[in-house]
Amino acid sequence: MARPSRQDTATEAPATTRTARRGESHDRAVGARAVPAVLDRCRALVRPALEEAVGRLHPWVGEMAAYSFGWCEVGGAPAVASGGKGVRQALAVLGAEAAGAPGRAGVAAAVAVELVHTFSLLHDDIMDGDTDRRRRPTVWRAYGTGPAVLAGDALFALAVETLAAQPGGAAGVRTLSVALGDLVRGQADDLLFADRPWTGPERVRPDEYRAMAEHKTGALLGCAAALGAVLGGARPETAAALDRAGRHLGVAFQIVDDVLGIWGDPGVTGKPVHGDLRERKKTFPVLVALGSPMGGRIAALLESGAATDTAAALIEEAGGRAAAMAEARRHLAAVETSLAGAPLAAEAARDLRSLLEYLVRRDV
Repeated sequence: MARPSRQDTATEAPATTRTARRGESHDRAVGARAVPAVLDRCRALVRPALEEAVGRLHPWVGEMAAYSFGWCEVGGAPAVASGGKGVRQALAVLGAEAAGAPGRAGVAAAVAVELVHTFSLLHDDIMDGDTDRRRRPTVWRAYGTGPAVLAGDALFALAVETLAAQPGGAAGVRTLSVALGDLVRGQADDLLFADRPWTGPERVRPDEYRAMAEHKTGALLGCAAALGAVLGGARPETAAALDRAGRHLGVAFQIVDDVLGIWGDPGVTGKPVHGDLRERKKTFPVLVALGSPMGGRIAALLESGAATDTAAALIEEAGGRAAAMAEARRHLAAVETSLAGAPLAAEAARDLRSLLEYLVRRDV
């Protein structure tokens, strides 16, 4: 955000304006503090239905699913591991409430989206070769590649079955199908990006990255809120507005995650300093910097995998960090525009806005 000029600050704003600004800041702070309670409430509402759905799976497959949710250890013993925040299921519950329905109307949507999200993580970990998730071995490392693929397939099938069984489930399945198609498209682009050169006409452009992030990350976030609204009886335009908001949120979330992956505090992020640079990921700040006059030097450092501290400094000097945060703010503004144009229940809309801001306003 630009600093005010001397002329702007020479005369104080009227008291009513200053009070309003303090009120807005206070509301945002209260909202941020309330988000964990919102997440807890939504998880408590969804957890019994999610457990019931997983309980219908083959026992061995169900154990792998429970392990992936953080409910058990290998072999089925109860786990003490965290199962994640449950963001997508919260979006589904809040989507139903924003449409004027009770939160329980969005539970089936929450279950379906959580199943799909977990399915995608199981397969992503295999494709990316990731061995740990939430400080535990990934499912493919704990059970084997074949079993992990099977568990992911089972979760996907269960998600469709869960939605199809609901009144109005056909519309829900269509909404989920669109998001799944986009998710696959985004994952395909992300995998292909890794093989493209750092520089030259074939390099990955920032606009390609935006599209990838919207599909891979934003599609399921938008689907969660829209699905809850659909099962809550919302009009199509309301569901579409929530979907757009979630998609913009996904881009903002991914770009902020990119910034944290280079400059974040490891004590907060759980990631090593400059971890994304060591892994030579083509993240948004990097792609912007590669298009600058310093791009050749940055590319050489990234290709070698050495001197990541120097690479991080050059990327920031080339404007990569500033451009990334400006892009994230632009998408956050688009989130607000999408929500402002929809007829949403006031209290649920407030919780929804607080959750969306909480997801991207991290320590950057």
